[in-house]
Amino acid sequence: MKEVKAYIRHHRVNQVIEALEREGFTDMTLIDVRGITSGLHNEEYKYSLELAQKYMDVIKLEIVCADAEARKAVAIIAQAAHTGRKGDGLVFVTPVESIVRINTGRKGKAALQQEDAPG
Repeated sequence: MKEVKAYIRHHRVNQVIEALEREGFTDMTLIDVRGITSGLHNEEYKYSLELAQKYMDVIKLEIVCADAEARKAVAIIAQAAHTGRKGDGLVFVTPVESIVRINTGRKGKAALQQEDAPG
């Protein structure tokens, strides 16, 4: 299993999510984060008194998937997040050593399978 972690621009997040969902990636985590980097245009930065420096609002997107699906997820994210400007983001892929679904105790790939909601 792999974890695909992407840092993307706020205004591209809807395009990225829609593209992933069209290809069957429906389970993901989105987190608002602040990115600090150099080389961006001044209008893309905000200044934080708390951080005492410039930052950029960014979305961190996380997906855990089968090894065979990771390249596909990366390609989808890279294409949908692309604007051609500096600061479009980064995508990381790392191995997932283990996974346990808390409510069922299922482990490994079986933990990634969704259960039908009780009803």
